[in-house]
Amino acid sequence: MNENEPPLTPFNAREGIHLIVLTGLSGGGKTVALRALEDLEFYCVDNLPGSLLPHLVQAVLQDRSSRRRRIAVGMDVRNRGEDFAHLPHVLSELAASGVEPHLIFLDCRDEVLIKRYSETRRRHPLALRGVSLADAIVEERRLLRPLMAIAEKVIDSSDLNVHQLRRLVATGYAQATEGLTLMFQSFAFKRGLPLDADFVFDARCLPNPHWQPHLRPLSGKDAPVREYLDAEPMVGEYFADTASWLDRWIPRFEQDDRSYLTVSIGCTGGRHRSVYLVEKLAAHYRSQREGVLTFHRELE
Repeated sequence: MNENEPPLTPFNAREGIHLIVLTGLSGGGKTVALRALEDLEFYCVDNLPGSLLPHLVQAVLQDRSSRRRRIAVGMDVRNRGEDFAHLPHVLSELAASGVEPHLIFLDCRDEVLIKRYSETRRRHPLALRGVSLADAIVEERRLLRPLMAIAEKVIDSSDLNVHQLRRLVATGYAQATEGLTLMFQSFAFKRGLPLDADFVFDARCLPNPHWQPHLRPLSGKDAPVREYLDAEPMVGEYFADTASWLDRWIPRFEQDDRSYLTVSIGCTGGRHRSVYLVEKLAAHYRSQREGVLTFHRELE
């Protein structure tokens, strides 16, 4: 913090200000982790200069119209070098003022990073003209080594797919939300049942948009598919019965001190009916509670 700036206003610990700073290697999964925290009602900002962290915290705290008291910030080598040098001091000052800061580092093996970049058209931020991808990764490790050394937690994403990483982050920080964290997950029966599901609902009995040529390339997130399924009385009954059942039994799990519950909904291809129902159920519960996640296994 600049010496000419006023000191931080102390935060009331009861406000429960949680600040998660996500950093790590490019391609290591920072964007996926931020998305998982956003689903948990964190206020998320990517590529924020470290010097602006106190200002962001103050702005969120002063916004009395918002319930959000949880912030997640992504930082990587796109930030200036001095940001990394000053970050430990900034986090210490925030902690002294009543914030609960957590520095999380996303690591990954070099060969996996190279494979991930080869499968996309993204360019590594340090892979400038004349610099190979392998050399860029080596340089990035060198620049980020001081942050990795002070990180509260290091997550190696080398052997994790997108769903596993999102789940790991969500379950690890669900305690920052009040009550039970709900995850609604869509899947395709033809690709097998999710192994981590607490409840599985079968939507294959519902009218299938797949057989409508203009809807086939779309998903349950798209308006034409939603309108098609909204117009089917059987779909409405299925949703109402499922929500009613969950309304009855979710409180029982909360009474049993469960912190996480996964509800999986499947259809044949995992693109239309299951996705539609997951999104509709998630919207229903987000109007009532915090900590509602959605994963679409066949879309990601």
